[in-house]
Amino acid sequence: MFKRFIALEWKQFSRSSYFQKGIAIKILLALGALYFIGMAAFMGVAGYFGIQKFMPDKDPITVVNNFVIYWFLADMVFRYFLQQLPVLNIKPYMVIPIKRSTVIHFLLGKTSVSFFNFLPMFFFLPFSITSLVNGDYAVINVVAWFFSMLFFTLSINYLNFLLNKNNKVFYGILTVLVAAGLLQYYQVYSITEPAGYFFNTIYEKPYAVIIPLLLMVMLYRFNFKFVRKDFYLDGAISKETKEVHTQELTWLNRFGKVAPFLKNDVRMIIRNKRPKQVLFMSFLFLFYGLIFYPQESYQDMPAFLAFASMFVTGGFLMSFGQLVPSWDSEYYKLLMSQNIPYREYLKSKWSLMVVAVVISFILSTPYIYFGWDIFGMIAAGALFNMGLNSFITLYGGVLNQVPMELNVKAKAFSNTQGFNPTQLLIALPKIFGPMLIFYLPYKFINFETGIICLAVSGVLGLAFTNFFLNQIEKVYQKQKYKTIAAFSEKK
Repeated sequence: MFKRFIALEWKQFSRSSYFQKGIAIKILLALGALYFIGMAAFMGVAGYFGIQKFMPDKDPITVVNNFVIYWFLADMVFRYFLQQLPVLNIKPYMVIPIKRSTVIHFLLGKTSVSFFNFLPMFFFLPFSITSLVNGDYAVINVVAWFFSMLFFTLSINYLNFLLNKNNKVFYGILTVLVAAGLLQYYQVYSITEPAGYFFNTIYEKPYAVIIPLLLMVMLYRFNFKFVRKDFYLDGAISKETKEVHTQELTWLNRFGKVAPFLKNDVRMIIRNKRPKQVLFMSFLFLFYGLIFYPQESYQDMPAFLAFASMFVTGGFLMSFGQLVPSWDSEYYKLLMSQNIPYREYLKSKWSLMVVAVVISFILSTPYIYFGWDIFGMIAAGALFNMGLNSFITLYGGVLNQVPMELNVKAKAFSNTQGFNPTQLLIALPKIFGPMLIFYLPYKFINFETGIICLAVSGVLGLAFTNFFLNQIEKVYQKQKYKTIAAFSEKK
């Protein structure tokens, strides 16, 4: 039966619009994956000799065990934000004689076939082999240690599934991590020592490998029970119907032809958790500069100050804009069938992002405390966001053909619908562009010239607004039917 499932999954993937989308993007992502795999393998080999060189009086495996807890914590965070959990359209299977347990086991098995599960192997396996070849270690101990690392990695994989599906688990784990971080920061209690002792015990006593194995099995069973609980046609997969109250928002009529689209976006933000989350996170971006501006170490690295200045006013642009047009995926087909100019739809999204940047800039006024140079950089970053980053973000929407369901029960801070790795590539020019535009004039002339060049680049972008919108409209029109087909698919 699993063979049949795999065949059906391959047909669904190969026939979908995602298979046809952006071969260049796929190549870049593949090269990125190979790069990280190569770096992990290199660090696995070089790590052993590096520890021997810089810590000759310590055992390399013991050193890794003392700090491997941070590896797993970072792995959990990266998985939460980047790992796309596999889904399965279960309705067709529920009306034919297939055991529910079989379908659930296949769904959970798909989570194990992930880049995030293979990457640690390319670190721990070379490290283990290097340790056996160059060190005086018992084979059984090293093998047991390697498999324990593998079991912990899979345990995090299944824990990530629960984090993305269960609010109670998410907030519980978040509370524990925040508490541990605060205790570590204020030097009340350090998790490094007990964690190191635990992992060293697993290495010294090979039979202790049963602990991570049991943890993996336990988390797998939790996932199985969690999915099975709502595995009914009239359960969690049924659509929820509830009464909503409409808002007229007549004050937006002053914006003319783009007013209907702006009203749709404002209503969406008011009614749904995910857009509210984006709005809240955009507010938090205002405090991003506090990480850089007070630190003396960054005063000699002004390119990073330009990076921070762009983020202070670009929170909403980055978080909301990167999900255009996925916000409208549920009614995109209806929207595109109306007798309305595509240009007005795009202009409404652009206008919303620009207004958000202006509001963020006004709220960033207290940064004058750090000096007029810093505030001038924030102003230049705001102009760059309005004049260039807004168009780059809008253009990136062509490559974002992942649907988003806003009307289902979903968690607020852990909803990653509509996200795909392609967005990371689109984010590169938005992040490094302003840094480069500022740094080159700063390096060859002075600080003020760098700010002026950054601001002028944004002003030029605003001057060519019609040109950029025309070019973006052509690309959206070309991809219109592919986007409609992608949004119609069940991911």
